[in-house]
Amino acid sequence: MATAVGPDTDLTPEQRDFVDALRDFAERERFELEGQEDHHSDEAAARMGELGWYGLTIDESYGGSGGSFLDATLFLEETARGQIPVAAYGVTLIVVGALNRFGTDEQKKDFLARVTAGGTLAIAMSEADAGSDVAALKTRARLEEGEWVIDGAKMWCSYAHRASHVLIVCRTGEGSERHEGLSMILVPREAEGFTMTPIPTMGGQETNELHLDGVRVPEEALLGTEGNGWLQLMAGLNVERIILAASALGIAQRAFDDALKYAKERKQFGRPVGSFQAIQHRFADRATELAQTRLLVRWVARLTDEDPLRMLPQEASMAKLAATELAKRCALDGVQTAGGYGYASEYPMEGHLRAAVVTTIYGGTSEIQKNIIAKTLGL
Repeated sequence: MATAVGPDTDLTPEQRDFVDALRDFAERERFELEGQEDHHSDEAAARMGELGWYGLTIDESYGGSGGSFLDATLFLEETARGQIPVAAYGVTLIVVGALNRFGTDEQKKDFLARVTAGGTLAIAMSEADAGSDVAALKTRARLEEGEWVIDGAKMWCSYAHRASHVLIVCRTGEGSERHEGLSMILVPREAEGFTMTPIPTMGGQETNELHLDGVRVPEEALLGTEGNGWLQLMAGLNVERIILAASALGIAQRAFDDALKYAKERKQFGRPVGSFQAIQHRFADRATELAQTRLLVRWVARLTDEDPLRMLPQEASMAKLAATELAKRCALDGVQTAGGYGYASEYPMEGHLRAAVVTTIYGGTSEIQKNIIAKTLGL
């Protein structure tokens, strides 16, 4: 496999060793997925938990390794690039961020310990009529005899079927603005009245529709402050967008690597297809964009490490937009370079394309990211 574009000179020696270890792990290990439509293996996650890699952003007092957010982005990029089947880690990391910021000591001891062992957590925001407009959500929870009673439905909940608990964003009150009165409540997957229905997609089995019919959980299942859900969501947007950007960057690099290998080996008209200038220029463009995007993602991750509470709407949206659109371009170019072999499901490139396309949709579409960036420019 080709080396990632650009030397990792901006990383510490320990971080470079970490990247090398992840690449070696990807080369050595071959995990059998329970189904090819599901890109997460509990076995692989448990192995990485044993190595201490699943607790990167978790404090040592809760069993983690106390690493930085930048470390987590390196993990996300390399697991995506190496096709290590821990696809649920990204959404788990989003919930870990919320727990780190707003969880009680008891919640952290419980849920963060699950994650460090390789466990999965999920978050449910979107609904049938509330996608990009999260403030329009209708799922409700009411407090009754010391328990939250939740009714409603959620859509597009990534890896809820792998999670021990799902963080439900719901309405617990009303206010003068639509986004007021939202809260976050942790619900165990096995709770009575909580059902999940897989949603078949072009990317495989990774997302679900959730139904909550009188689901009851203890009052202590509330994460953070009642009615403060919107602000808690906003506090985590930087992290969520960089998580998605880092994963998309790994997909982009893998598509580039596979296409480059093919272009060097495949011969037509008596010469490798990579010797034709049109193909060479395509790779030159993408190599340059990969180097640029990698620097952008790592820069925003470092800014987040410097001050986890700092809001970075412009920078985080730029990183998410750049990385996800690049993943799509790299995969499309790979399909075009490989021709019929790129389109055939027997070969990996069409899978890279399916994995890349959805990154421009979830976590805020590319159009939403552009709206945010434009707003920060005063437009």
